Amino acid sequence: MAYPLILIALLVSLSLLHHSRTLSCPSTHKQALLHFKSIVAPPPQPTNDSISIFDSWITNNCCNWQGVTCNLALPSKPVTHLSLSAVLPLPYTAPSTAIASLFAIHTLRFLDISENSLEGEIPSPSQGFASLVYLTSLDLSSNLLNGTIPSNLFELRNLKHLNLGGNSLTGFLSSAIANLSKLQVLSIEDNSLTGPIPAEIGNLIQLKLLSLSQNHFSGEIPESILRLARLQALDLGNNSLTSSIPDQIGALSNLSFLSLKMNQLSGEIPASISDLKQLQSLELNRNSLTGLIPSSLFHLKMLKKLNLGANKLLLNHSLEIHPRSSFSFLSLRACGLTGSIPGWLSDQKQLDFLDLSENQLTGSIPLWLTGPQIGSLIMSDNNLTGQIPSNLFNSRNLSVLDLSRNGLSGHLPVNIGNASAIMILLLGSNNLSGHIPPSITNITRLLALDLSANQLSGDSFPQFRTDTYLAYVDLSENSFYGEVPVGFGPQIRSLSLASNKFTGPLPAKLITMNFIENLDLHDNYITGAIPHWIGQMSAIYVLNLRDNKLEGAVPFAISNLSKLHVLDLSGNNLTGTVPAEMGRLTGMVDTPITYFSISDLFTFSLDLSDITTYWKGALRDLGYQRVSTYANLDLSRNQVSGRIPGELGNLKGLKSLNMSYNMLEGEIPATLGLLHKLESLDLSHNKINGSIPPSFGSLYQLTTLDLSYNRLTGRIPVGGQMSAMTDPSSYANNSGLCGFQVQVRCEPDDPSEVSEGELDAQGEESIGDHWLNLKWGVVYGFLLGFSVAVVVSYFAGFLYPNAPKRYLRSLR
Repeated sequence: MAYPLILIALLVSLSLLHHSRTLSCPSTHKQALLHFKSIVAPPPQPTNDSISIFDSWITNNCCNWQGVTCNLALPSKPVTHLSLSAVLPLPYTAPSTAIASLFAIHTLRFLDISENSLEGEIPSPSQGFASLVYLTSLDLSSNLLNGTIPSNLFELRNLKHLNLGGNSLTGFLSSAIANLSKLQVLSIEDNSLTGPIPAEIGNLIQLKLLSLSQNHFSGEIPESILRLARLQALDLGNNSLTSSIPDQIGALSNLSFLSLKMNQLSGEIPASISDLKQLQSLELNRNSLTGLIPSSLFHLKMLKKLNLGANKLLLNHSLEIHPRSSFSFLSLRACGLTGSIPGWLSDQKQLDFLDLSENQLTGSIPLWLTGPQIGSLIMSDNNLTGQIPSNLFNSRNLSVLDLSRNGLSGHLPVNIGNASAIMILLLGSNNLSGHIPPSITNITRLLALDLSANQLSGDSFPQFRTDTYLAYVDLSENSFYGEVPVGFGPQIRSLSLASNKFTGPLPAKLITMNFIENLDLHDNYITGAIPHWIGQMSAIYVLNLRDNKLEGAVPFAISNLSKLHVLDLSGNNLTGTVPAEMGRLTGMVDTPITYFSISDLFTFSLDLSDITTYWKGALRDLGYQRVSTYANLDLSRNQVSGRIPGELGNLKGLKSLNMSYNMLEGEIPATLGLLHKLESLDLSHNKINGSIPPSFGSLYQLTTLDLSYNRLTGRIPVGGQMSAMTDPSSYANNSGLCGFQVQVRCEPDDPSEVSEGELDAQGEESIGDHWLNLKWGVVYGFLLGFSVAVVVSYFAGFLYPNAPKRYLRSLR
């Protein structure tokens, strides 16, 4: 009896074994996946407890692995779907060649490898791309892919979804895109593609979404796009498209999203746009569109977002608007609005974002605009007057408030802290007065605070909590006094307290601001020495202490500020010598290509106060973006003495060097001629002697030079920009200088030293001196030449009458 039972058990075991094998994926698919893993998966770290999907890729049956889907209905159980988005830890990078490992899985229908920092070019089709004949969806977005789009990728004729966005792809978009006739989604935004949008794109009549935004496409919007009748979303924003919006844009009747923003489009908004009855979002901002805004836009019942800002459009003031739209987002920035804030906005109960900036609006802010639903209110650059309504700060949804550059007056509302959701608060350039309300510290989400250019005062500042996110503070151009305040929290990146009445020494608590990149305290009454601990502010890019009452020597510890590329200590009472260690300010050797700006965190335009410094002989405002390529060293208007250290020639990123109005002596170091990016150099009003280094002829970008009021002697160098520095005031009160720049002839040590160019440059006086010799030289030269010609002609024509013509020509 036992034997039949054993036999039955054996048969069942064999049956289960066979069944388990039939559930396994093909070995070729398993090997392809393991090969992919071996290329991209980072080696395990002993201290890393994070879980990776690759941890499940150890069993025999790859159909059970995370991110892998098989078609179990087929006998071979092939892999059909790979969902491998964001499986690699950031900032870990992997080679894009790993993609080719998956080409062996010919049965793939869905492949998503997005957000994985794959680096390099997309593998060419010769490696197997064309073998994925069943592929319907391919997503390689948000990687580090570069190079051009492989041409044979357009042979995947079953593709319905193609996403290559968020990479660094270059080149043209091939007209072969028309081969993908089944495409429903084409997304190639945020790359660096160039050239025109191919007209063949109009053959993709199945398209529902087309996104080519954030590239460098140029030329016109092809009329063929109007054939895409099924299109629901069209995004061509942030390119370099020109001409006008197609007149028949209304033919795309299924559009719910249309973005043509940030191009160079001109002309009027087509009337047919009102035929887009399904339209929910329309972005035409930042173009050069002209004419009146069609009133029909406000009759589109589905329209929720309308952005027409930063064009040359006008809203018809004689037209009474009764919108049928219920906007959540409305931007009429720079649309020529005049008079009071439009009353029809009071009916917009769902309005979350409103931008009416850069118009000519007058009057006060109405109470109906202070409703609880408003999230972002931007009304800067108008002529609004009156007080800021306190009801505005009762909103728990208000996150952005920009009322800067108006004529608002009165005190800041004491309940300002009730709006605890505010992240951006910009009230600069108004006529506000009084103290800063203590309740402002209740806004723990506050990132940017600008109260500059008002009439605010006081010596008691609210102390922000340590859990605040405050990164940008500008209280400049007010009447604050007392000690320099430092209680703005630990996240400060930019602190501007310039043009106030602050006194006392620099507070030691500044070194607790570990992330500060811009510290601007110019035009105050700060006293004492520059402390040595300032060298511990390692994150700082811009340090402006101009026009205070600082004294003592410039500390050599300042050379520890390796990121510093704007240093302005002018207009103080500093003494001592210029530290040679300043030549180690590496931020002035190679200026950084990026600079933090809080505006980078937001999708709308955020104009923060500029950084003010002396530039080319005048006080100028430098925008935050310009500072990214700017390097400036200014020690002018102090009592610094000694020699200019030659080590400053190491600061090859400098664009401006100003050491005027000091007591510097000795010679100008020849190494300053190595500052090839220098545009402005001012060493005037010192006691510098010796000659101007010939190396200055290599300063090819120099446009402003002032060496006046020194003790310089000798020849002014020529060549490069020095030959263009012909303003005599640049060399005034240096009695020993000579050269055509000051119209003083230089006596050469040897006649051979005078070059032809210098003779020409020394003007009429020099020409007059040599005229007599030149006249007789011409006469003698003519007689001699004539005699030679007669002799040659005689011997050639008379002694040798039969001489060949080519020989005679050779004598000419």
